[in-house]
Amino acid sequence: MMGAHHAACGAAAWVAVTTDIEVGLGALAGRIPVLPESVGVGLGLLDVSLVGVVTGALVTAGAALLPDADHHNATIAHSLPPLSNALCDGIGAISGGHRHGTHSIIGIAAFIAIAWVAGLWTVQTETFGRIYPGAGLLAVLLVSFAAKALKIIPDRMRKSPWVVGLAAGIFITAFAPEEQFWFPIAVGIGVIVHIIGDLMTTGGCNLFYPLVIRPPKVIAALPVVNWVWKRNGYVGVPVLGNAGSAREWCLLVPISLYAIGGVGWAVISMGRTGLQTLTAATGHG
Repeated sequence: MMGAHHAACGAAAWVAVTTDIEVGLGALAGRIPVLPESVGVGLGLLDVSLVGVVTGALVTAGAALLPDADHHNATIAHSLPPLSNALCDGIGAISGGHRHGTHSIIGIAAFIAIAWVAGLWTVQTETFGRIYPGAGLLAVLLVSFAAKALKIIPDRMRKSPWVVGLAAGIFITAFAPEEQFWFPIAVGIGVIVHIIGDLMTTGGCNLFYPLVIRPPKVIAALPVVNWVWKRNGYVGVPVLGNAGSAREWCLLVPISLYAIGGVGWAVISMGRTGLQTLTAATGHG
């Protein structure tokens, strides 16, 4: 799956688990009696603030690119040069190369553990209350990953990813949700979404790396088996075909629109809340 699509899926997954948005069907519901007046487009499994929806979507979009940090020439390797180049070289060496350790259950656990440890670093301030400098520092990297993959920043502006990443890191440090669990969960969701996406392409993944479990020879040639269980031990359900296929685009366009809509809803809701607070404080309205 393409990098931008991984990032969009990560953001969409965070929006889905943290929002409970109701979309009214209006006149359509009146004309078709079987339709409800509104439908929910969010699961609302995690209770975070509106700020948490926005910050979490940024972090999860970047985390959804983390497994590809095992490739020295991946898009994200060039997101924050020279730090990102060195980081990807190191991760690739430790994980055994592309689509090995970082695309496995061990990789998921490792990324979540790093995020959890980073989230433990908190500082109490008078102005912003409790802040999360560890999450903020990692967010610099993750948001820069997302900015690079989504082509928010043109390649000719090489220093701009640092500007975007540092700004996001400062924002997340100061305005991160009070819920301390949010950061490792956001990273975990992003990494898992990435692996699910790769499992839907022809390459597949070896979830049990470093173990290699190959299909028995007696069934390896069967049509369904050789489609989902490769001779090299990789597994997947390649319904999307090769990365960048038309099927992948057909799936990812609505997912991307959903992510944009969810983050936009959170930003607009924050603006309305701020306006109501200001109105109440000034005694107008």
